Amino acid sequence: MSDYVITCCSTADLTDRMHKERGIPYACFTFEADGKTYKDDYGISYPADKFFEDIRNGMMPITSQVNEEAYKELFEPIIKEGKEVLHICLSSGISGTYNSAVLAAEDLNFVYGKKVHVVDSLCASSGYGMLVIMAKDNQDKGMSLEENLEWIEENKRRIIHWFFSSDLSSFIRGGRISKTAGFFGSVLQICPVMCVSDAGKLEVLEKTRTKKKASRQIVDNMIAEVGPDYDGYCYICNSACLEDAENIKKMLMEALPKLKEVLIFNIGGVIGSHTGPGTIALFYYGKKRVVE
Repeated sequence: MSDYVITCCSTADLTDRMHKERGIPYACFTFEADGKTYKDDYGISYPADKFFEDIRNGMMPITSQVNEEAYKELFEPIIKEGKEVLHICLSSGISGTYNSAVLAAEDLNFVYGKKVHVVDSLCASSGYGMLVIMAKDNQDKGMSLEENLEWIEENKRRIIHWFFSSDLSSFIRGGRISKTAGFFGSVLQICPVMCVSDAGKLEVLEKTRTKKKASRQIVDNMIAEVGPDYDGYCYICNSACLEDAENIKKMLMEALPKLKEVLIFNIGGVIGSHTGPGTIALFYYGKKRVVE
């Protein structure tokens, strides 16, 4: 196995245990809630159920990106162990943290030689996490750092993201949906079905009525794309709507008999600060995204 370490950020929306078991160090985003700063550390500092319940009760968290110094603190100990770093970042189409990671890498590479390699995932949440896990699988199979970098660039747009929200409150507060549109959307039970584009940006594709229909839509989208023989990774993440996630998992397991498992994760504090409760996302390895 090549002598390098794969790293990422907590916005990969996996679990702390999964990171430890796979040997993937991560940098934590932070968010402020009711005047206190918390690490986005997979619910260790602020349990997910309480976090989303507090948002329902009017809390408006403010998020912060991982800064350059925090990235140096993640990268430098690995370099001092004589290893290189392959850091996979949250999509630059969603966050500016990619630029901070690049600046940290440039400073450390000036001092130590080219030891840190930063990749823009063009993915988000557990889709970003899926890319990180697949890159780790590649490393475990003996893929060199250079080969893995090439694989990631060729395949990162094949991590497909489908998601919707049955609670538009946080989208309205964040200005992503106007108050008027949000009001009528709530009254009519509109669940916007969204995706992540080729450029790594969020795109609204259609406005589906009721979360039952939205759930069926994203499941059908996956089935139509991958076909009945799909046996790859499949992740679902949710923000305080586990029952909906379990329902989607059941539909997928029934429709795709070769699917070995579907992993369900919580949406983390930073991503969840923008989506609020009631959001479901489905991720899988499919065809290259074409939405611009």
